[in-house]
This record gives sequence, structure tokens and C-alpha cells, in this order.
Amino acid sequence: MGRVTERRRVIRIRDGVVSARPDTLVAEEPLEIRLNGKPLAITMRTPGDDFALAAGFLVSEGVLGAAAELRSIVYCAGATADGQNTYNVVDVRLAPDVEVPDITLERNVYTTSSCGLCGKASLDAVRTQARFPIADTPPVRVAPELLASLPDRLRAAQRVFDRTGGLHAAALFSPEGELLDIREDVGRHNAVDKLVGRALQDDRLPLSRCILLVSGRASFELAQKAVMAGIPVLAAVSAPSSLAVDLAVESGLTLVGFLRGSSMNVYAGDERIALHSGV
Repeated sequence: MGRVTERRRVIRIRDGVVSARPDTLVAEEPLEIRLNGKPLAITMRTPGDDFALAAGFLVSEGVLGAAAELRSIVYCAGATADGQNTYNVVDVRLAPDVEVPDITLERNVYTTSSCGLCGKASLDAVRTQARFPIADTPPVRVAPELLASLPDRLRAAQRVFDRTGGLHAAALFSPEGELLDIREDVGRHNAVDKLVGRALQDDRLPLSRCILLVSGRASFELAQKAVMAGIPVLAAVSAPSSLAVDLAVESGLTLVGFLRGSSMNVYAGDERIALHSGV
């Protein structure tokens, strides 16, 4: 089974001094997601939490929304021609009363570690109808000072990043700033899927009392995943995309970018930010 990290020999040059040494790298392997036995998507991910990743991906696609709709997730035995189990193929089985969407006929999704939307037939195909309208969630109010403290808490909890420096992270916090869950992956969209998938498995959707913090930028796909999971606040340490802002405005999502130190930009949903002065 794939490991989270691997060791490789490197030539190190420091101040003109050359030496050979082993280096710890984050592992990256393909994961094929099958739905009721049919190939659906391939993503490049860091091995680990594969079942949660698959479940979270299906939440973002609008296929799953509750634990009762998920029958099972298993690694596929005989995934190769010689019958070996590579632990890189998972099959998700839906509960008998859950309708299987005909999404495999529209597109065969291939996602990379930088973009989970590659292969989408059209932008309209991404705007999946959300099961958990954010406008219907109980009010969440977050102080800027609390938001400013979250990146340091996220960084302190990144165990694999400390060894490799090559992973994205996503974390769920309570409105009071309590760290609820954190996942790491070579792809930021995978890290979010692992969070959401674990919440689905634990029957905790919608995540209507949570803040989602991501270690990189806030792309459209991350905003979509937040909306599909019913998360009211998405914060990122880097920039959002214009399409992410558009989706946040349309859906009622609070979107915060450039969350660094005591500074941040609120791009949408500022009613959830407890501002000390009017804007």
C-alpha cells in the first residue's frame, strides 16, 4: 500500500559545499474512483484517507449527501492484469434506493494535484444543485482576530508538511476557533474532499457550524466543495479566483482571502464577520 512519504537520494549544495543525503518527499500516486463498478474519476493524491477522499468527491459532485446513501467503499482486488491489488483503485457502492447519476456518459473526469476540475464538460456542469443551502444555516459570526489566529493553528497541526514541505492542508474549525479536523494532501482539493468525506462517513453533514481553512488559494472548486458540504465560511491564506468570488456571492458563502497575520480580504458574505466598524 502506498505511503504518505518516500525517501530519495539528493545532491545537496549549501554555500558551495556538496554532499549526498536522503531526502523525504511527499508521495503522489493515482487514485481511480469507481461508482458501482464503473470508472468515474482519476485523481493524483497522497495515499491515505482514500475512502474519505472518494466519499468527499462524490459529495462535491452531488451524488452523496448523507451517510445512509453510502453502502460501502472498498479497494478493488485484481486491479492489475496479474490480479494484484494496488490500493490505487476504490469502488464506491451506493445504497440500493439511491439513484445512480448518469455522469460517466457526460465526462470521464481526470483531476490533477493542481486542478480538480480538469475534464469538466462545461462550467455549467460544475454548478451542481446544493443540498444544503447556506442561507438556511444558523447564523455564524466570526471575529477577524479569531480568523487571523487560524493559519498558525493549521500550520502547527501539519505533521507531514514538517517532514516534506510539499503538502497542502485543509482544516475545519468551530466558530470559537476549535480545530475539529485536518487533512493533508498533495492536492488542495483532495485535502478538502478528505475532510468532507470523513464528515459524511460520520453522518455530520451539513457542516453548517464550521469554518474551512485552506493553506493555498481559494479556487472555484474549493468554493464549490464548501457550498456542497454546507460550510458557511471559507478562508484561504492566498488569493481567491474571480469565479470563486462569483460563486460565493451567488450561494451566500463567506469568502476570505489573503489571511496573513492580522490582515485579510473579505470578498463575500461580510455579514458573518464581526467587524468593529462599518464599511
